[in-house]
Amino acid sequence: MSLARNTLVQATLTLGSRVLGFARDMALAARFGQGPMMDAWATALMLPNLFRRLFAEGAFAQAFVPVYGGVRARDGEEAAAVTASEALSFMFAVVAAFCIVLQVLMPWIMPWLLSAWRHDEEVMRAAVVATQLAMPYLACMTIASLLSGVLNTAGKFALTAAVPVFLNICTLVPLLAPSLLPMSQAETLLWTSAAVTVSGLVQAGLLWIGVRRLGVRLKFGWPRLTPNVKRALALAVPGALAGGAMQVNSVVSQVLTGSDEGARSVLYNADRLYQLPLGLVGVAIGLALVPRLTKAFVQGDHEGGRKTLDDGITLAMAFTLPAAVALFVIPFFIIDATVTRGAFTSEDAARTADVLRQFAWGVPAFVLAKVLTPPFFAREDTRRPMIFAVSAVVFTIIVGTALFFWLSRIDVDGVLGLAVATSLSAWLNVALLGGTLVREHVWRASNAFVSRISRVLLASGVMAVVLFAADVYYPELARIFLAKEIAVLVVVGVGAAVYGACLLAFRAVSIAELKAVLRREPGGGSMSSGLD
Repeated sequence: MSLARNTLVQATLTLGSRVLGFARDMALAARFGQGPMMDAWATALMLPNLFRRLFAEGAFAQAFVPVYGGVRARDGEEAAAVTASEALSFMFAVVAAFCIVLQVLMPWIMPWLLSAWRHDEEVMRAAVVATQLAMPYLACMTIASLLSGVLNTAGKFALTAAVPVFLNICTLVPLLAPSLLPMSQAETLLWTSAAVTVSGLVQAGLLWIGVRRLGVRLKFGWPRLTPNVKRALALAVPGALAGGAMQVNSVVSQVLTGSDEGARSVLYNADRLYQLPLGLVGVAIGLALVPRLTKAFVQGDHEGGRKTLDDGITLAMAFTLPAAVALFVIPFFIIDATVTRGAFTSEDAARTADVLRQFAWGVPAFVLAKVLTPPFFAREDTRRPMIFAVSAVVFTIIVGTALFFWLSRIDVDGVLGLAVATSLSAWLNVALLGGTLVREHVWRASNAFVSRISRVLLASGVMAVVLFAADVYYPELARIFLAKEIAVLVVVGVGAAVYGACLLAFRAVSIAELKAVLRREPGGGSMSSGLD
């Protein structure tokens, strides 16, 4: 299956999950606004979200695929299954123990995580229990991440991309329940947090069935640090950290916002919107790149590896830049039209929009990091990406903390400083990754690549002008189309149409090329499970 086709499968299935996720966030905003229970929800989801993005959405899977694929190629299916089973047993035991320890200590940890509400016993109690209920999701994602790696190695991407939808389905149910049954905000919070763990069990179960249908028999055993496990962890743990630098930055930001009432809710809502292109494009291309790059480097096909990386970066920017432009140019239009209702006010939307704009110019870097990391993983080099990631995290901590407290002292929203620092650190990470690849002649920007990226930028610029004009006339458009929700759909649709037309007009892509890249490659996906 071609890179573009794999990416399309991933992105299309992920889109369904993201649309439901956005519906869930709209329900959350309407139910909790940016009040204490929304802060408690964002805190309860902080660690599960970190591990979900590290594991379920690709970073760990990217690191595990070369290990599992190498054993499979050298020693056969049975040896690969043994390696996967050993890694599964050990990692599950470690993460399960970690979850239990956190659950026990959470009453003492929460006042530090959510210090703005530490004197409100009701909020503290709800936040503690909600976090304890959601914590087992981490263990479920440990299983899901490894199973996803097995499926991706076999060229099966559909199930991996599809199962996250159950997180949104399960959590939507208790959020919609208060419309049928009387339920307080605290009760809604607890039921929704419990639904997170239920969704993890469903996801892991479906992936387990998918792996068995491939003919791979994994087994849980007594956790042992075998040579295979040591080798897998030596590559996977640094790789997961390298691929998840942005997620670590997000957690650091959320910890800092715990001292400001409502700030964590603002960060949560902005985070959900700018993560959308990352989940749709960056993760999809990252997962699709790893098997192709691994094959190219194993066979010594360096030119093929460079061409694959060229295609990956071009595709990533073609899909990401228009999303980044929209988030930068019309953030208030998007948020106010879609989220403002119930307890969530236009003032909340304005504060969130200001923060989202500062995240928006970092979005291309967030996605590029997902594309530039696989070449290291494919060569089983996870040490340097880890070093780069840690450098970016340290940068965020230092600059973000300084900006947060400085802006707060001069009566400016400190969350803006965290967003600026996060975007800057993402570009720092890209500079380190890309500079290393260029310096080592793993990749270089060809003339054709530069020309195509320039045309994508030009198309994005034209779209930005159209969106800016729409933003100026937002109130009038809401009246013309009878509802702000319809207005934003029309504006986004027109913007996408203008961008697509410009891509064709500027010859950034052609119809023939679109058809060619979506054709299945010869020999692709030889193992069939009936899942794709």
